Amino acid sequence: MNIGLFSYDHYLIVDLEATCCDKFSIPQKEMETIEIGAVIVEAVGLNIIDEFTIFIKPVRHPILTAFCTELTTIKQADLEEAPTFSQAVETFKCWFEKYQNSIFCSWGDYDKNQLERDAKYHKIPYPMGNEHVNIKKLFSLALGTKKQYGMAKALKMVGLSIDGTHHRGIDDAKNLAKLMPFIIGRKKIPKTN
Repeated sequence: MNIGLFSYDHYLIVDLEATCCDKFSIPQKEMETIEIGAVIVEAVGLNIIDEFTIFIKPVRHPILTAFCTELTTIKQADLEEAPTFSQAVETFKCWFEKYQNSIFCSWGDYDKNQLERDAKYHKIPYPMGNEHVNIKKLFSLALGTKKQYGMAKALKMVGLSIDGTHHRGIDDAKNLAKLMPFIIGRKKIPKTN
């Protein structure tokens, strides 16, 4: 299966956490990234060779909702001394640009769209370049279905469990890396009834 991933030396798997609310007090277009979690997976052995995480201080809705804290386990105190989005992105870019010939991957298009929204709001260039791979879509292709699954369900389908805390960027990025052998066809997804 030629899915465009085979010409890269590294997969940059990114998972973001953002401000959120279950009572609609934060419109989706005003959600802000509060954590960037990422891993570098080398393409040959599909091993994580480096990881990155950084908290980001939100400015539009600077006080986290109880829902957001409960969902992500990120506390207000974690963000008080955190860098701004622009500063965090610069640190993130310095980290991932060390890995030549890499491709930005995320579970769905949310992370890509959120980074684009934040970059536009903060008037900085979008940091990720033009190429992005939606590995959620590729998982569905590998499964032979159009139905798309959440990360937790996908892990369960291949007989793996969630490590760490679900909805923490760095932990979710590591969990997504565990799905790569199934996504690129090195391991078969078990058939379910």
